Amino acid sequence: MAVLTYKGSHFMYDGEPIRILSGAIHYFRVVPDYWEDRLLKLKACGFNTVEAYVPWNVHEPQPGQYWFEGMADLERFIRIAGDVGLHVIVRPSPYICAEWEFGGLPAWLLADDEIRLRCSDAKFLENVDRYYDVLLPKLKPLLSTHGGPIIAMQIENEYGSFGNDASYLHYLRDGMVERGMDVLLFTSDGPTDHMLQAGSVPGHLATVNFGSGTEGAFAKLREYQADEPLMCMEYWNGWFDHWGESHHTREATDVAGVFEEMLRAGASVNFYMFHGGTNFGFYNGANCQQKDQYEPTITSYDYDSLLSESGEPTAKFHAVRDLIAQYSGEDLGELVLPESKGTIAYGRVELTQQASLLAQMDRISVPVQRTNPEPMEKLGQDYGFICYQTRISGPRERQELVVQEVRDRALVFVDGQFQGVLERGNTALSVSFAVPPEGADLLILVENMGRINYGPYLRDPKGITEGVRHGFQFLYDWTIHCLPLTDLSGLQFSDVISETINEVQGPAFYRGEFNITDVRDTFLRLDSWTKGVVFVNGFNLGRYWNKGPQKTLYVPAPLLREGENEIIVFELHQTDDLAVTFVDTPDLG
Repeated sequence: MAVLTYKGSHFMYDGEPIRILSGAIHYFRVVPDYWEDRLLKLKACGFNTVEAYVPWNVHEPQPGQYWFEGMADLERFIRIAGDVGLHVIVRPSPYICAEWEFGGLPAWLLADDEIRLRCSDAKFLENVDRYYDVLLPKLKPLLSTHGGPIIAMQIENEYGSFGNDASYLHYLRDGMVERGMDVLLFTSDGPTDHMLQAGSVPGHLATVNFGSGTEGAFAKLREYQADEPLMCMEYWNGWFDHWGESHHTREATDVAGVFEEMLRAGASVNFYMFHGGTNFGFYNGANCQQKDQYEPTITSYDYDSLLSESGEPTAKFHAVRDLIAQYSGEDLGELVLPESKGTIAYGRVELTQQASLLAQMDRISVPVQRTNPEPMEKLGQDYGFICYQTRISGPRERQELVVQEVRDRALVFVDGQFQGVLERGNTALSVSFAVPPEGADLLILVENMGRINYGPYLRDPKGITEGVRHGFQFLYDWTIHCLPLTDLSGLQFSDVISETINEVQGPAFYRGEFNITDVRDTFLRLDSWTKGVVFVNGFNLGRYWNKGPQKTLYVPAPLLREGENEIIVFELHQTDDLAVTFVDTPDLG
């Protein structure tokens, strides 16, 4: 069957020269109902290939338990791509980065302190092998060598920016070959000496990732790979946002200009991203290049790319399409896109019921007793929140509460009264309190705001990772509630009495219903809310935070239904208006 190879500096497919024009779409960031729509738009823009990462943490949520259904139906996504006439590049390495939680690594790896990540550690490789034994046989029938659309696969992802274990890369390569992955295998790294030296695998194509500086990037690649095809495996045509930053944008003319430089060089290109999508649930990643500078990524992964978060073509789409038509020599014809239903503003929805988290923890979590405040992973928890409670004898003078160390943000309560917030890397925040003669109950609610997805601090356990001190004294004997918020059915809601809105102590769930007849995409504004998570019809839309830049959450139409719909807002602090508003326009800052 057809195979992608190269002859000199040209890719060849089925014996004919081909320039790969690819765009990245992450199936796990897009509701399945929209996969075909996004892929058809990629094709309509003039691209011939789609590229997709494969996140290990989605597909093996617990050791030996696998999920390939719904948003995780990788095979269906690849088949749809083939059906619309696209080639597929798959990047299934254990680590993907992608601003995705833990770079796609499963959190349960952190339960074993002895596992060393992304190297020839026997325990790590044992887990990779078990995963590949399930994943790769699913991909084999979809390879171009078996009549499918997959033309190339990545060995590891930007490994040169992390380590230099050549035997690890060879092990992954051998594991793919032994499991029948007989398409073109490649690596991708930044265009620097140390990255290309440590990230490449001899005998396999090396590609580079960059957003500008085309001439220099390809010149550096040529130093290590003199004759093979030039390819930018990640052309960063936009960028992602962290909470508290400004929203990143890039002019379409600038994006088109750099793209044209690559086309003039005769290179192949993969746009990262063509369509970004959304970090639904708790799957956003975080950055931490300096040890105390933790930066969690927002819920939207719009990425200022060629399609917006809700799948609408942007100015970049049209600028890039024009260039592809110019350089391909093909008449792309009139632009024909799948019919769009557009967006809708459902307006204001009152949240008329509430349920206090602190009063109802036992309804959604089974408490466990531990001497130390163990991190999430030691208790089998991956995402969400975790609550630690202990009792301190008294009297005691006012002392600072020290958490060693908080991962990532903690609300502190003493005898049910809110004391303040502790935040990873934020030394400006502190909590101190005295203890009365009769003693006091201490409660610490910790939010996992996303594991680090890139860089030297990849190992990122969540919750409280070492211990808690009042002053210099460590506190022991803890009751712990794991709160992944995957099942809220145990909550008992009561009607809100407007006069008591501000009397709810601590985090609470607020519930409302709205009735619709016209089901379309919409966007949720939470202007009077502080920080938390939103569920629509049981689906976790992701986090909101009033520090921005993101002001709206994307609500795809397939999550809604005609008639009654339910919304639950889990607010960590307080609001002065128990209502949300559905609008027809996104606001990413």
